[in-house]
Amino acid sequence: MKNKQLFGTDGVRGIANIYPLTIDFCTRLAATLSTQICTKQRRVAIARDTRISGPMLFSALCAGFTAHGIDVLDLGVIPTPLCTTLTPQLNVDMSIMITASHNPYQDNGLKLIAADGNKFSDAQTAALEEALAADFAPAYDSAKIGTITQHETGLANYRTTIAKIAPQNALHSMKIALDSANGAFSGILPQIFAALGAEIISLADSPNGSNINQDCGSQHTENLSRVVAENGYDLGIAVDGDGDRIIICDENGKRLDGDQIIAFLATYLHKHGLLKNKAVVATIYSNLGLGKYIRSLGLDFYATAVGERYVIEKMHEIGANLGGEESGHMVLSDYALTGDALIAAVMVCLGVKELAQPVSRIFPVFQPFPAKAYNLRFENKEIISALLAKPEVERCIEQIKTDLEGHGTILVRKSGTEPVIRLKIEDENEAIAEAAAQKILPLLKE
Repeated sequence: MKNKQLFGTDGVRGIANIYPLTIDFCTRLAATLSTQICTKQRRVAIARDTRISGPMLFSALCAGFTAHGIDVLDLGVIPTPLCTTLTPQLNVDMSIMITASHNPYQDNGLKLIAADGNKFSDAQTAALEEALAADFAPAYDSAKIGTITQHETGLANYRTTIAKIAPQNALHSMKIALDSANGAFSGILPQIFAALGAEIISLADSPNGSNINQDCGSQHTENLSRVVAENGYDLGIAVDGDGDRIIICDENGKRLDGDQIIAFLATYLHKHGLLKNKAVVATIYSNLGLGKYIRSLGLDFYATAVGERYVIEKMHEIGANLGGEESGHMVLSDYALTGDALIAAVMVCLGVKELAQPVSRIFPVFQPFPAKAYNLRFENKEIISALLAKPEVERCIEQIKTDLEGHGTILVRKSGTEPVIRLKIEDENEAIAEAAAQKILPLLKE
């Protein structure tokens, strides 16, 4: 077993068939989970998105679990938010979602979900790291072999949930373009919106194992924007491969980021008396203008560390039912346990129809602070760790924090899923933000 950190902010990520996303590792992980986690119900549920490597990794996990007497529920191809929401209802010790979210098809990952539907905590993943690093000989018992059972779910579950949010034909007369990213929502998103009475055009809804997120979905909205603008649609909605993030474009094809969607949902829920504890949760990566806007509504605003898991933890702590990330994760906890693109999309459309205005007049909901954002890609994560530990880099970051204090901010962080440094600098004065960026960029690019 290689001595390296396996679990990032969203489970294990990598390239399929390269460590740690290998058959051997998946089998060993399942064996470890069998003895560490699956000790009560002795059942686990496994779901996946549409990547070609999904069935391979699923089979390896099943081998590891069943060889240790753990029964497996095969949830098939479903979105991550449905997997998390179903988990507490399945009488299982945990679930695993096989996905690399918005990444290309060559990548894959393992999201570990606790019995209550929440992601594994830092303490749980640390314990797993330790157990996986230890040498142990798996104990097999020929009298204790688990079973694999298919569990049919998907569209019916969403129909039940959406019925609690929107009545039949609630979106009648709306023209909506949908981009399913050739992912887990391909067979669900178009049917739900059609059932709500919307006139739709469905894009990227034919997954073949290798086209998930390819020039489509929340990360690549160029085609969606073009289709909306050229064909007179009211708006466009894009999700990512596993369905936990959403991006919207207006009738002109202009892309609206996650912070604007959070602001819109907060306004809509607050207006209808549905926002619990008058609180909204986002992350430190959200634009400073979002917090200023939320507070202007008389609401409390909380910013957590980057990662949907930390947003959800804060929501639980303060009793909030709305949280999200600039990247497009929208958590509406009255209806789902994690970010759910479909639920957020339906609620946004309800709000847009209620206002009876073009989306371009509704958005932007707030005026963002000027920001400079950069994604700096490196060969591997080890290079990033060494770079950020350099004294001259640390000194520069601390000096910029001091310079911006009270009117701006700097965020330098390692991506939890890719060998990328994310740099973001904001200030009420764009020139100050630009000057700060030019101080730190040469050190990072070096």
